[in-house]
Amino acid sequence: MRHTQVAIIGSGPAGLMLGRLLELQGIDTVILERKSADYVLGRIRAGVLEQGSVDLLDAAGVGARMHTAGLVHTGVHLSFDGDHQRVDFGDCKVMVYGQTEVTRDLMQARRSESIYQAEDVGLHDLDSTRPRVTYRHGGATHELSCDFIAGCDGFHGVSRASIPAETLRLYERVYDFGWLGLLVDRPPVADELIYAHHERGFALCSMRSRTRSRYYVQVPVAEKVEDWSDDRFWDELRLRLNPDIAAALQTGPAIEKSIAPLRSFVAEPLRHGRLFLAGDAAHIVPPTGAKGLNLAMGDVKLLSEALTSACRGSTTGIDNYSAEALKRIWRAERFSWWMTSLMHTFPEIGPFGRRIQRAEFDHLLSSDAARRSFAESYCGLPG
Repeated sequence: MRHTQVAIIGSGPAGLMLGRLLELQGIDTVILERKSADYVLGRIRAGVLEQGSVDLLDAAGVGARMHTAGLVHTGVHLSFDGDHQRVDFGDCKVMVYGQTEVTRDLMQARRSESIYQAEDVGLHDLDSTRPRVTYRHGGATHELSCDFIAGCDGFHGVSRASIPAETLRLYERVYDFGWLGLLVDRPPVADELIYAHHERGFALCSMRSRTRSRYYVQVPVAEKVEDWSDDRFWDELRLRLNPDIAAALQTGPAIEKSIAPLRSFVAEPLRHGRLFLAGDAAHIVPPTGAKGLNLAMGDVKLLSEALTSACRGSTTGIDNYSAEALKRIWRAERFSWWMTSLMHTFPEIGPFGRRIQRAEFDHLLSSDAARRSFAESYCGLPG
């Protein structure tokens, strides 16, 4: 039976970044991932990086390609029923760089062992000083002993499911709509993201590069992708945008099209014995606030420091990890909830509720204090 200091479950950006940071500190790690590397790289995800995430990628030695291919944004555009205005971030900024590219950079940098297509992963003896991980790979069953386990395997992974239900408190809101997204090889319609509220539903104009765009429209969660032809999507998107923006839209055949449901979710605490949760295993935010990847980066920065100290004899960091991480998580949950509440349509709130949304939108655009608060939250709160 092989031994490693930290077994990392999941090879998404959270698991890979944690592995990279620990590797740089001389901590031995093994990453176990149930899917293939190609599958992991094929997942289409957003990529608006806060400055803290940019700094972390640089510290991990994987920021070079991001600085070449990424797009620095110093503001966003907001629209309500066609009324369109840019919100400047002031001294803040974000970097648009796809999560797929972050994953690719971290994969290429990794020097320690990663085991892909690890099936039937099981976590054992979590309350002991020597937890174990069992898995099947290459037709054989394997066992890995370790000092600590990091659960970075997403919302549906085995890590959180391995914690006794009675020790967890779960907070969740599931929305009755999702985002229908379309990826296209056409230049973005604007240099920065456009968030649009319309009586027909929310829309977002985003990008992956200067030549590849990602667009979204709000749809009922029961909608089927196959019912949406490219033409239907483009027609619906145009209806929800400012007329000048709609006229400038460059359309084309979809590279990828999918519907992502929206939910808010937090599990507390983030530790059970020698198991620690990070990233989507611990929390989910609606994508409206662009916080998911950034929260994962914040988790693993804190966890890497805690585990490094623990491997060197101090337990202060791991003892405080859950409480410290949750402070930032709930601030991001609040902002993501607020953005979702402002920019989406909710038929149940009626005409009064929609006028309140409009009043909130007007307040944001007319108040210097409100815009500063928005920029601070969007670009990333410290801590």
